[in-house]
Amino acid sequence: MASSFAHEPDANRYTLRIGNELVCVADYSARPGALYFTHTYTSPARRGNGHAASLIEFAMNDIESRTDNRVVPICSFVVDWFDSHPERRGLLTR
Repeated sequence: MASSFAHEPDANRYTLRIGNELVCVADYSARPGALYFTHTYTSPARRGNGHAASLIEFAMNDIESRTDNRVVPICSFVVDWFDSHPERRGLLTR
């Protein structure tokens, strides 16, 4: 089955679907000049396969290419993702 990533700005979230199944969600709160990532969720049956990390990478690539917003990681998963990807920390302060 094909995986598809999406930005759903009306819902303030990024999603990963495999086929028709919603596998992973990264919620954010938008404020002037910043996106506050507040929660990341992966379906229990799909955990441990790197889906959340792939979704956060997609989200950061999208933010970096489309906006000048900075990222404020509130969710512990996103904090840990930035700890593992120090080369992307410019998104935190730009």
